[in-house]
Amino acid sequence: MTPAPARTAQQRKYDTLHRLEHDVDVWVATAAEDGDTPQLAPLSYVWDGTVLLVAAPLATPTGRALHDTGVARLAVGPADDVVMIEGRAVAVPPADLPEEDAEIFAGKTGFDPRALAVPHLYFLIRPQRIESWRTREETGGCEVMRDGQWLVAG
Repeated sequence: MTPAPARTAQQRKYDTLHRLEHDVDVWVATAAEDGDTPQLAPLSYVWDGTVLLVAAPLATPTGRALHDTGVARLAVGPADDVVMIEGRAVAVPPADLPEEDAEIFAGKTGFDPRALAVPHLYFLIRPQRIESWRTREETGGCEVMRDGQWLVAG
């Protein structure tokens, strides 16, 4: 079976944005500054076109690392159609998140961190680098964003 040809950069960006807009779950990889064991956690998210909004308890290793380091690596989608994101995270207490954003998050993800017994923080994750690939043939040239800027216009 002949593998599909690699997508153009424009198509990769389009497919990346489609995945970010329609998926709900993301794998979030973090590591603490003190060299603690790296963590990998599945979180629900909302994409607003610029940042991903996730929520996690500060009492968890993932929540602490996002809060303390402000760095995360995320994976959206299955292994054969993945979007990898390196981003900067900013913690937002629930009281400081605009009500409209909290309602959008609850509606899309199916849970409302404001109503949970365990206190959560929201985290705004701004992508700095995004890679997108489907097959081995696409691992070269898979970068669609660098330094927070899309590499292809439109």
